[in-house]
Amino acid sequence: MRVWIDADACPKAAKDLIVKFALKRKFEVVMVAGQAVAKPAFSLVKLIVVPSGPDAADDYLVEHATPGELVICSDVPLADRLVKKGVAALDPRGREFDERNMGDRLAARNLFTELREQGQAGGGQPPYAERDKQAFANALDRIIARLSKA
Repeated sequence: MRVWIDADACPKAAKDLIVKFALKRKFEVVMVAGQAVAKPAFSLVKLIVVPSGPDAADDYLVEHATPGELVICSDVPLADRLVKKGVAALDPRGREFDERNMGDRLAARNLFTELREQGQAGGGQPPYAERDKQAFANALDRIIARLSKA
């Protein structure tokens, strides 16, 4: 069992939670980033820094993650690529990406991107809150249990 993290955009609280789960359940964590990020000092956590460039970390994750593994990411187009490959994907706020919801998630993402570009919408997601962390922990527990049984 392996959990991959798109580490550039993942909140520290979510990364810490993943490591806590990994220590308890004995699975490998691979953090993939386009720049150096802090890596917990545990042997089951690896950090891969990819060459900088547009979508370099995303491309690495799609190329290396395999069905039966989980990728933590906020990037909807990346999640779409992973789901099409049969890899489980979860955002740090506890929302799982799957075949049933990818069309809606991509459409919403594209709409908000267009509205931001036109100046009709601003900003990104709200700050990572305790309820986000709890939703993430619950979803992470559920998905890891499901993948471990498979």
